Amino acid sequence: MDPAVRAQARVLGMEIAKRGHIFINGACPGLPNDALLGCKEAKGFSVGVSPAFSEYQHVNEYMSPHDHDMIIYTGMGFMERDIINIRSADGVIIIGGGVGTLNELTIAYDEGRPTGILTNTGGISNAVPHIIEELCKRKIPPNMVFDDNPGALLDKLELVIRAFPLPIREDGRVIDQKEGRG
Repeated sequence: MDPAVRAQARVLGMEIAKRGHIFINGACPGLPNDALLGCKEAKGFSVGVSPAFSEYQHVNEYMSPHDHDMIIYTGMGFMERDIINIRSADGVIIIGGGVGTLNELTIAYDEGRPTGILTNTGGISNAVPHIIEELCKRKIPPNMVFDDNPGALLDKLELVIRAFPLPIREDGRVIDQKEGRG
């Protein structure tokens, strides 16, 4: 793993904590854990959404860290856990990533969640426009933002969370709007 990208993940976690947001991730190793360490360093509150059924399975079978303030053991495996993870967040951030991150991106996209892409961090984060526009023949939604600076990305993401507080569809309309919201 590129040390510069790991450092960016840590800065991202610190920025989330400094702004008073709750840090939610999939309770797994790698870049998500680097971001968690940054969050903890900045005294933030963190929630891990584990694919495991128990702490024992989380640590011993999934070989995952146990440093969150709170972990929800879903017992649902990786893909189903991702749905809970995405639906629990006001905004989603993609950094680096492989097939698991791609799954999270597609869930966030299909559910219309505000999403920030930390660019130039490798993996799928470098290919999101290509994936969405060229491979899937869809449009980048107005609540998806891009930046290669963690602080600037959070600035942009906070703006789109306020502008699009509920999930939106590809055509930009807000769905499930309740009275007094949106």
